[in-house]
Amino acid sequence: MRNILKMALAAITTICAFAAHAEQGEYDPAKVSDSLKAIFQFGSNSTKQSLNANTVTLITGTIGGTYVQFGADLASVLDDGNKIRVLPIVGRGSVQSVADILFLQGVDLGIVRADTLDYLERKGFAKDIKKQFTYVTKLYNEEMQVIAPKSIATLKDLEGKKVSVDLPNGGTFVTALTVFERLGIKANFVYVEQRIAMEKLKAGEIDAVIVVGGKPYKSVSTFGNDGRFHLAKVDYAKPLQSDYLPATLTAKDYPNLIKEGESVDTIAVPAVLAAYNWAPNTERYRKLALFVDAFFTKFPALQNPPFHPKWKEVSLAAPLSGWNRLPVAQQWLDKHGVEPVTRQRFEAFLKQTPAAANVSDAERETLFKQFQVWDAEKARAEVGKK
Repeated sequence: MRNILKMALAAITTICAFAAHAEQGEYDPAKVSDSLKAIFQFGSNSTKQSLNANTVTLITGTIGGTYVQFGADLASVLDDGNKIRVLPIVGRGSVQSVADILFLQGVDLGIVRADTLDYLERKGFAKDIKKQFTYVTKLYNEEMQVIAPKSIATLKDLEGKKVSVDLPNGGTFVTALTVFERLGIKANFVYVEQRIAMEKLKAGEIDAVIVVGGKPYKSVSTFGNDGRFHLAKVDYAKPLQSDYLPATLTAKDYPNLIKEGESVDTIAVPAVLAAYNWAPNTERYRKLALFVDAFFTKFPALQNPPFHPKWKEVSLAAPLSGWNRLPVAQQWLDKHGVEPVTRQRFEAFLKQTPAAANVSDAERETLFKQFQVWDAEKARAEVGKK
């Protein structure tokens, strides 16, 4: 067995040495995969174990969504030969992703929406589920976008109307049902895939389509508006303030649905990079520690093109109310002196957000606590300065 492994290593070493001395223009495209031949020819059980040891699997979201793009970005930046490999998997919605993190043997991490665990407990699907999870970092905020005819001015106007909230158990489904329930709005929900829902809206078969995702969300920005539709307002009402955040949509985000110079108030919910609460002495915890070190160290690269612009909103140190951070992630932040958002940033936020500025002193303090789990679009992580 050892002789076979030695032959494999020798083959890889020879190939790598040849490649190192070759000029860029001399590469033969047919030889690009030569370095993998040894694995296929001499691979064994120990090879299998070696390949799996440093591979971290990440459940993302449905095709076309921001979660999938974030997963691809992480794989692009963090993959480093045999040191670490990030393997993104296309998911089936936020509720399913929670189940996958809990029960699928091969899933190490997942991107979920912050209100999903509360939804599962409220519906009686799980008890004390937050104790089973930790979070690596809060990612970005996902805005609620309500596409409707111009006769629908606010979310409250959807009382008794037919409203599409995407497919069951997805993030939009969870957030929409939660928001309507808290506001006491009784609508007739339709569970239709977004692309189909958009066509039904144009045909007058439904009254609104709700999309919850990081702006600018592709299906919203590419919506073919013939002038009949716009984005309806979502008030930052008190029943929403414990778990949601104020947000604003502008013509820059959606020129097809908002007139130049105008804006639409709405709410947002954080996306979270979450993991099962593994014990520190386990192999799965070791893999999470490997991921955290690579991710936090290389994080500044993700905030530049060609990666998703939503990375610019991520603040690694931002706390998340009601969640416990993965210990090794907090240790990394403490070691590198990365601090959470400041009071000064909060005051700047209030000045730029009229909907959040007219609050009492007591409400101001409550809002500050919420702001600690909210990252403004222009936030930049401090990790790059250390």
